[in-house]
Amino acid sequence: MASKSRVSILDYFNIVCEGENGKIESNCKACGTRIQAKRTVTSNFVTHLKRKHQAMYDEFVRKKDVKREAMQNCTGPPSGRVISQSSPGMNKFDYSDPRQSLISEAIAKMIIRDLQPTQIVEYEGFRELLQLLEPRYIPVPCHYIQQQLLPAYVSQVQLAAKQALKGAESCSVTLDLWKSSSVGNSCGAGYLGVTCHFINADWHIRSALLACLPLTDHSNTQQMLSEFDEISESHGVSGKVFRVVADLSPCENRSPFRLPGFSLFGNDEEDEEGEEDCSDEEPGAGEAKEAISSNENRKSLDQCLGRSRIDCFARLLAHCVKEGVCASPQISLPLNKAAHLYNYVIATVAPEKLVQVFGSNTSSTNWQRPSSMDKWNAQLKILRQMVESMDFLEDIVDRNDLVLGNLEKAVLRELVEVLEPFEEASDMVQGDKHVSISLALPCVLGLRKHLAEVVTHQCSGIVMGLSQALDRRLAGILEDPLYVTATTLDPQFKLSWSSDSDWHKQVLLEEVGKHTRPLSPLEHHSEAQPSPSKRCKLFSFIKQRPTAQAKTVEQELSTYLHEEPTDEDPLQYWKRKSIDFPLLSQVAKKVFTVPATTTSVDQIFNLVSKTLRPEQCRFLPKNLDTLIYLKANYRILWS
Repeated sequence: MASKSRVSILDYFNIVCEGENGKIESNCKACGTRIQAKRTVTSNFVTHLKRKHQAMYDEFVRKKDVKREAMQNCTGPPSGRVISQSSPGMNKFDYSDPRQSLISEAIAKMIIRDLQPTQIVEYEGFRELLQLLEPRYIPVPCHYIQQQLLPAYVSQVQLAAKQALKGAESCSVTLDLWKSSSVGNSCGAGYLGVTCHFINADWHIRSALLACLPLTDHSNTQQMLSEFDEISESHGVSGKVFRVVADLSPCENRSPFRLPGFSLFGNDEEDEEGEEDCSDEEPGAGEAKEAISSNENRKSLDQCLGRSRIDCFARLLAHCVKEGVCASPQISLPLNKAAHLYNYVIATVAPEKLVQVFGSNTSSTNWQRPSSMDKWNAQLKILRQMVESMDFLEDIVDRNDLVLGNLEKAVLRELVEVLEPFEEASDMVQGDKHVSISLALPCVLGLRKHLAEVVTHQCSGIVMGLSQALDRRLAGILEDPLYVTATTLDPQFKLSWSSDSDWHKQVLLEEVGKHTRPLSPLEHHSEAQPSPSKRCKLFSFIKQRPTAQAKTVEQELSTYLHEEPTDEDPLQYWKRKSIDFPLLSQVAKKVFTVPATTTSVDQIFNLVSKTLRPEQCRFLPKNLDTLIYLKANYRILWS
């Protein structure tokens, strides 16, 4: 008779109370975590077991399977026939069944990660696939995912982000704008992404997309700043924002630069669709209008945000490479020839033969079409691999017209050598898990030194173009108090990079003075309170130790700079040293929130620009802003 007993997820929880509408509160028997849910909707309980107590979850699923098999054996059809999984009479999952909930959640994850329309759950082919994989699953309707699951996930992310930001002393914000002609009938429509960067109490850097908002007019800077103010207010970061990284030229108009002529996939359609190249043609009326609009946006941002606005270092670096490479159009021919060789090789040669060229740790599909291949640094990596193995590649092809001449090989070798440090700088600042702002100034100094010392015979025009672009776009970093402060407070650099340490020390002192909060008299009094034993008359004969005096900023800085530089992670260093250098650590916790790299939402915008196009028969989902928001915050939901 045990087979008839009910197997319930609530067996693993102690019910504390039951309210109206069947809502219950219960504590997990294993860890005591309080969970609220309706009795008829148990997905919260199932998710808790699956994430926190895998063994208990496996036991629960096993009991459910045993129960179901026992019921089928007791009530099975006559003649001893076994019900097949494809049988129309098979029992479907209950909506409260954990496997029903987990499959629905997995479908929602797929929709979010791949930016699929929620209507996919009602496509005939998709439902046939579900029927084949799990016949007992009850397909959920489109409106359930769109109106219940996704909004629930949004609420979870918003709650988690607001809770995390409560403890943040300061933060920095990145504003990203995306415009596409396929967003709608209005050519000015687009999306604004607002990403917040902060350092938590444990000195770990965190980033969260606070909002992805549809815009009716991407050129209306006042509207964007008004939206930004509302988002800051709703998330409790008003007054905490240290810097705003904003270059509000639409993402469509700053599509990733690629090496001229080096279209690795031979995709001529992309060339026709306006990908950036280095042609000498005059810009059209539309491009000129966009350039004017972008300049107006920049001026308006500078007026509204003032000194708190900065440009994205990684994006400025990409612009420098573009301008430098375009200064030498003669490299287009060798690059075109290398691209044709590459395309022919991957189309005709077995992947296992190319392992020695493109590496054994990468699958053939990845090196044929990597997701970041539209960026110059990703293409440079492929080009370097080809240059290093050019003799092998030419040996395995059977076309003499694809063989590069000695001069063309020399040009490509020099190009790789010249751009390699730029690639290193770009890779170094990528990622949102480490401090990147402190790397910008040393990168500029290193690139200057590299361009001054590199010897070229075929690419002198590129070197000159890169030098001019570097001076025009990035020279200001060398005197910017923000970058001077960030680099000096990075324990691996301190002032070892400086040619005028006294001047840079003064810059740092002024910047620290602006952003430190001296201890209040109340805080001094609380710190100076003696222990109970010292206040006791019994120990009055013992000589009191002198109270330690708080160090000034100058004293802290002198002591900090006197120590030898260390390769310790900057955040962990200042976590350890926050007691020794309380004033400097305050500034470090502000300055290190500023990112030097692009954000995850910016990368998603670029992905959408490339894949969701009407001409490719892929239109934008109606709830694209919600999907982008959840995709950018995927780690918050499912870390």
